[in-house]
Amino acid sequence: MTNRQPLDHLRVLDMSRILAGPWCGQTFADLGAEVIKIERPKSGDDTRGWGPPFMLDADGNETGTAAYFLAANRGKKSVTVDITKPEGQAIIRSLVAECDVLLENYKVDGLKKYGLDYESLSQLNPKLVYCSITGFGQTGPYCQRAGYDFLIQAMGGLMSVTGEAENKPGGGPQKIGVALTDILTGLYTVIGALAALAWRDKTGKGQHVDMSLLDVTVAAMANQAMNYLIADEVPKMMGNAHPNIVPYEAYRAADHYIILAVGNDAQFRRFCEIADRLDLCNDERFSTNRNRVENRDELGSILHEIIEAKPRDFWLEELEKVGVPCGPINNLAQVFNDPHVIARGTKTNLMHPEAGVLPTVANPIRFSASPIAHERAPPLLGEDNDEVLKKLLNLSSNEIKLLRDREII
Repeated sequence: MTNRQPLDHLRVLDMSRILAGPWCGQTFADLGAEVIKIERPKSGDDTRGWGPPFMLDADGNETGTAAYFLAANRGKKSVTVDITKPEGQAIIRSLVAECDVLLENYKVDGLKKYGLDYESLSQLNPKLVYCSITGFGQTGPYCQRAGYDFLIQAMGGLMSVTGEAENKPGGGPQKIGVALTDILTGLYTVIGALAALAWRDKTGKGQHVDMSLLDVTVAAMANQAMNYLIADEVPKMMGNAHPNIVPYEAYRAADHYIILAVGNDAQFRRFCEIADRLDLCNDERFSTNRNRVENRDELGSILHEIIEAKPRDFWLEELEKVGVPCGPINNLAQVFNDPHVIARGTKTNLMHPEAGVLPTVANPIRFSASPIAHERAPPLLGEDNDEVLKKLLNLSSNEIKLLRDREII
């Protein structure tokens, strides 16, 4: 065991807002990097106001800091800088000289007018890994368009396979219940930045990492994308059903829904044994996964009737005994009260200067030798101005006061 963290040798300048970039920055912070979040003076990241709900202070009063902001900014230091002013741009350039990675999600060329684009900053710090996150990337006919998660879920094909079939009640495209495109882009950006840092270790040079929400969404279509490329058939919305595996969906038991996820023929036979319906696995129509996929509608109606005849706990307990994957559909209250979730330490608490004890969701990575230490709560706006400007830029208290008086910070 060690107190060192995997990325505690890195410093990241996080100039991003909303979710994809901040999620990337938070992941770096969780892994031990020093992450300095640059925010607008007075207002900060837009998501600070994206509530309710808002964080409560120790006396139970609303603070004005939204839960949305708290979800993506753990572990960071907040420094306020007005980058529209020359003095603010000078602060950013001075910080860049001390950083390994820069994250930004401005529109294409949005920082160029301030001299804060990759070409300008790489001359100042040739080892800089500069990560740009946009809706459509730095090139291509859509590069100047604004991109939002909901829009990209639609354009990238994700919504075309999410939702109940259009010929069924309630059918039609649905977005994922969280901004998954933003989250995936944040994670892919971490991977891209770490790869660029590995390249820097070999060559001594940084580079520009161009991340597009649309690119990430198309890449994340995974087997659905390959189904189309191989079969030349457009995948459709199938509700909770799986295009390549049967049975693999939600079924209503006598009292609650369950998920049944049968991954192979042996598991299907064991399900049939518990259901006392061995005739199904012996039926040529259903004996193999390929045949079950081809006859999914006929088998589906039979399975719905079988499962609805008994309560949820019967299926969960009996199928678990024989190794057939199944589970309940939990709401978040049930998730955070699940004994396994509790045992894994998925929820953890941080000390916050306003809230006191602040609950948060732990990073899911579990290291054997360098466990993640969640120690720093999401910052107050400008909480670290003095520390960072004194430590990294050697500014005096009087110089910092002058910047504050002139609303540069």
